[in-house]
Amino acid sequence: MSAILPPAAKYWWKQPLDRVEGTWIVIALTWCLIMFFMMPYWHVYGKQNLSNEAYRTTPEVYQKKTQEMVDKYTVRKETAQEIPVVHPPAGSDVYLIARLWQWWPILELEEGKTYRLHIMSMDWLHGFSLQPENINIEVHPGYEHIVTMTPTKADNYSIICNEFCGVNHHTMASKLYVVKSAK
Repeated sequence: MSAILPPAAKYWWKQPLDRVEGTWIVIALTWCLIMFFMMPYWHVYGKQNLSNEAYRTTPEVYQKKTQEMVDKYTVRKETAQEIPVVHPPAGSDVYLIARLWQWWPILELEEGKTYRLHIMSMDWLHGFSLQPENINIEVHPGYEHIVTMTPTKADNYSIICNEFCGVNHHTMASKLYVVKSAK
């Protein structure tokens, strides 16, 4: 048989199956079925994927909610741009805005306390990556993404945009402070 000439038999699926070829087909099918049933298992028991919520909203509504949080819970300002550092109470809703090429505001959360983190992009698709925890979320414009999180270790974390968002994408980084809780 040659690649130039058509096959002698018109229907390839009626050709006899070689034993080795059949073995590889069985192995591939078995592996596909294992992976098919493992994916839901990993999601539920493996803690591989974040369970989050997303709601449609407008930039104006989301900006208003974020500004109310900033006005109420600002503890200081940092960086040359005077970005507010916000320390909301435990159990509250915390808002974070992604926009070219900045995260706003800087968050300060308490260790061991649970928060509902709301994230929204005001312009383009951005990626929320919390390092070194390796939490990754695509942040879409027009959608408010909500992640329930409980920081377990007091430290300074980095928030990085991991979706290319333009010329200054490499500068889109911020901090998230986790402080020891005042019991």
